[in-house]
Order: sequence, then C-alpha cells, then structure tokens
Amino acid sequence: MKSFINEFKEFISRGNVMDMAVGIIIGGAFTAIVTSLVEDIITPIIGMIGGFDFSSFVVTVNNSNIAIGKFINAVINFLLIAFVLFSVIKAMNKAAAIVKKPEEEAAPTTKMCPYCKSEIAIEATRCPHCTSQLDA
Repeated sequence: MKSFINEFKEFISRGNVMDMAVGIIIGGAFTAIVTSLVEDIITPIIGMIGGFDFSSFVVTVNNSNIAIGKFINAVINFLLIAFVLFSVIKAMNKAAAIVKKPEEEAAPTTKMCPYCKSEIAIEATRCPHCTSQLDA
C-alpha cells in the first residue's frame, strides 16, 4: 500500500500534471469569458442585423415537443465560440511571433561522406560505411 501512495505522490508532483491542472482551470475561466462575449455581445448584434432567433422553432411529434430551434441556436453559438477562440489564438500567436527572439541555429552534428554520400558524425576521420579516409 505504501508503494501505491508513494507512486501516487510521484505522479501528482510531476510538472506536467500541475501544468495540466492549471491549464484546465484557466480554460474554464476563459470559457466563461468567451461564452459571455458570444452570448451577450456577438449574438445580439447578429440578431439585430439578421433577426435570427430559432429558439421558438418547435416540432411536435406524438404530443412531444422537439426543440429544434434550441439545437440550431446551440450549433450557432458553438460556431461563434469556435470562431472567437480561433481569432483570439491567432492574434496571440501573431503577437508571440513578434515578441519571440530568433533562436540561434544549432551547430551541425553530422556531415556527408564525400565518397559514399552516407551521413556520418561530424568528428569522424574515417567513414564507417565505406571506410574511406576523410580530410581533416
């Protein structure tokens, strides 16, 4: 039982688990912001322009109401939320690309053998494939 508890402690204390927890919490808060933006600002503007409100559209089958309009509104809200998230993430990526410093290119670790054209270590003095002596 102690090994199970120790294993669980090790799992919880890993950095990626904590990063995931923080991401989920921030994602929940961000969802509330985006949902409010879509439902309270964008949807009413679209309603003013096009007059779209499907929530009252109901189909009755065998004395059962099927609220197709609410489903259509949910799909429209999903698409609007997806579009807003796409726009926000695209803007954040663009801003990050502007701020990000260009990384230095890593020094090459391999070279091509001039005789057999095989890839070999940069420090090699003899090709392991064709055994040719390489120039220094």
